[in-house]
Amino acid sequence: MSSRYAYLIAAVAAVSGLLFGFDTAVINGALIFLRLELGLSTRGTEVATSSLLVGCAIGAAFAGGLTDRFGRKRILILSALLFAASAVGASVPRNLGEFVAARLVGGLAIGVASVLAPLYIAEISPRAIRGRLVSLNQMAIVTGILLAYFVNWLLSFAGPSSWRWMFASAAVPSVVFFVALVFVPESPRFLVERGREAEALAVLERVGGREQARRELAEIRDTVAMEQGTLRELFGRRLRKPLGIAVFLAVFQQVTGINTVIYYGSLIFKEQVGGQSDSAAIGANVIIGTVNFLMTIVALWTIDRLGRRPLMMLAAGGMAVSLFLMGLLFGLQPPPAAMILVVILLYVASFGVGLGPGVWVVISELFPTRIRGRAMSIATLCLWLACILVTATFLSLVEAIGSTGAFWLYAAMSVVNLLFIWRVMPETKGRSLEEIERSW
Repeated sequence: MSSRYAYLIAAVAAVSGLLFGFDTAVINGALIFLRLELGLSTRGTEVATSSLLVGCAIGAAFAGGLTDRFGRKRILILSALLFAASAVGASVPRNLGEFVAARLVGGLAIGVASVLAPLYIAEISPRAIRGRLVSLNQMAIVTGILLAYFVNWLLSFAGPSSWRWMFASAAVPSVVFFVALVFVPESPRFLVERGREAEALAVLERVGGREQARRELAEIRDTVAMEQGTLRELFGRRLRKPLGIAVFLAVFQQVTGINTVIYYGSLIFKEQVGGQSDSAAIGANVIIGTVNFLMTIVALWTIDRLGRRPLMMLAAGGMAVSLFLMGLLFGLQPPPAAMILVVILLYVASFGVGLGPGVWVVISELFPTRIRGRAMSIATLCLWLACILVTATFLSLVEAIGSTGAFWLYAAMSVVNLLFIWRVMPETKGRSLEEIERSW
């Protein structure tokens, strides 16, 4: 029963991941129609696509301080309201400025959720299944991406204004998320920090049973008592290494180029491969999203068995190879659409089995309790800044050095990532959050 309760709580929190995935990926199919209706140039298209990510960076920057002050649950509820407001706002703009404003609000929600969901799940999960439960958040993200691709494809047959309905459809899961959050508890670690140990013990007992709950409560109490939770400690010598690891992993999850496919996939097949109808170009992304979804299931069931490092090394290596092949294929004239799709599927599969869930799991495990929110906020802010850099420059980069040069650049980043994971990143499988903290 306790394990089922832990899964239920994690599943509710992970709905924010579904909204995260849907809101970020819905732009993929909408861009084909949006850029025509609003008359967007290459630079305007990059601004429309990356505007959400600017909000993500801002939300991530403030999420840690807000959650350390007000708690995980209240701030997740705030994010649900922002998700709903953005869904409605992005469906009714008359110009690029109005669209950007609505997407900035959605970005704030995603930035907050990207910090809090894995943090909350990690703090409430039994150690034996913590990696699996935190991976549920990534599972929800890729489910949201797949759902967005599928909804985009269905609505693409409705004509040039279908992009408005693509954005509006996100309001439904936003309301579901808001209602579900009413029924989940606050993080036991936050409750201990606020002196509410009886409530924390009750949550831990429901999650892991009485005996385990008492042991975990004692560990949490001891850890909280020893910590000041200051930014000075976070940037001090003791935690400099875990902070550096978290920031590197967050940045290199993005600069290996995954979001060029997630955000611009339809344009890649429509304009760079060529010969594809609007619906066919959008439909190819349904296949990509399905592979991403299936490989995340594989990661969900192997990350606590094989460990974080092996899966993430496998992912970085597979991404490097597939990006190199992609560059070769785009050098052919005309580019072979079927072969490019196969290589993109290999690339997405590699990401989905390792870097997608692995980075979120590891950065949620590296830091002490009292400053975990702030630490994850910094790492996630860096992730979103890297994502903005890639998304806001991809089309311009392709114009400057060609598709081959762009994908080979991302391949080089994947090689660097592989070497870092192999040489620097620690294995956190099977260790309590307190044990990981003491290792620093």
